[in-house]
Amino acid sequence: VFFGDSLTAGFGLADPAAEAYPALIQARIRDAGLPWRVVNAGLSGETTAGGLRRIDWTLRTPPDLFVLALGANDGLRGISPALMRSNLEEIIERVRRRQPAARIVLAGMQMPPELGPEHAAAFGRVFPEVAKKTGVTLIPFLLEGVGGVAELNQGDRIHPNPSGHAIMADTVWKILRPLL
Repeated sequence: VFFGDSLTAGFGLADPAAEAYPALIQARIRDAGLPWRVVNAGLSGETTAGGLRRIDWTLRTPPDLFVLALGANDGLRGISPALMRSNLEEIIERVRRRQPAARIVLAGMQMPPELGPEHAAAFGRVFPEVAKKTGVTLIPFLLEGVGGVAELNQGDRIHPNPSGHAIMADTVWKILRPLL
């Protein structure tokens, strides 16, 4: 299960079911002859608080591997990094309670310094700290090589285009492949 926001849902893509990075991961799984099925539980606009509210519903079908990709909207809305940290930790705890054998991967995010260097730094520390505290696998930066690169993003400069999603899939696959 890829549990995330618009970056996971594939906001703005012509065909998110084929172009968003979870769909590209599904294609790689299929090409590798692996038996896994990807569920894209991305929801545009989602914050960690929203994710916390919908996690139990999402876990009605227990995942073997859970990718938690929330936090970008928290950062853009100026939500306290401490609150975001608490929400991420609670989501991880609920996944563990419902599906103790599931492997959990946390996708890290960064904020541009234009939002304030202190906020950006505090925000950026949350993901590695949560991963260390909870013992989950960390993708250091989901948008590695994509964030801030105009030709890999849509006109809003926030949401990746199909080429950007392909790079995101590369970043995620490096972490997921050994876990599968």
